[in-house]
Amino acid sequence: MRLRGFLREDLAWAFFLLILALGFGLVKNWGLVSLSVKGDLAGQLEKMRAQRRDREFQGVKTINLVQAYQLFQEGQTLFVDARKPEEYAELHVSGAVNLPPSKLQNRDNPAVANFPKDRSIVVYCGEVHCDLALKVAEKLQDLGFTRVQVFLGGFKAWDDAGYPADTSK
Repeated sequence: MRLRGFLREDLAWAFFLLILALGFGLVKNWGLVSLSVKGDLAGQLEKMRAQRRDREFQGVKTINLVQAYQLFQEGQTLFVDARKPEEYAELHVSGAVNLPPSKLQNRDNPAVANFPKDRSIVVYCGEVHCDLALKVAEKLQDLGFTRVQVFLGGFKAWDDAGYPADTSK
C-alpha cells in the first residue's frame, strides 16, 4: 500500500515537471510558435537561412537559373557539381565535374590542379537549401580561383527546367 503512495507521488512530480518544461519551452520559443500558428514559420526560416548564408559566405557571388543556363550555353564556363559522387553519377549537368568538399581538404589538390585560376566556374549542389556549393566555391576562392559563382537553385532546378543533363563522367 505504501508503495502505491510513492508511485502516485512520483507520477505527480513527473507530471508537474513536464508541465513546467512545456511552459518554459513555450515562453522561450513563443516567437516561433506564434509564427507557426500564423502560417509564417517557413517564410521566416527561409529569411533566417538567407541571412546566415549572407554572413557566412559573404565573398561568394551567386547566380540564378537563367544566368547559369546562359553561361552553360556560351560553353566557356566549367560547371562543378558539389554533391556526393553517387548523386553526381546518377545525373548531373552535362559536362560538369564532380568536386565535393571532401576532395578539397588539402591545398595541393590534384582535382583542381588543371583548372586555370581565371576560368569561369559555376558550382552547384542538389537543391536550393544545400550549402555544399557555397562551401566548395569558398574553398576554390581560397585556393586562388577568381571567377567562381554559385548557382543556388541546384541540380533540382536545372533538371526541372529540362536543361541538358547526363550520367557520363
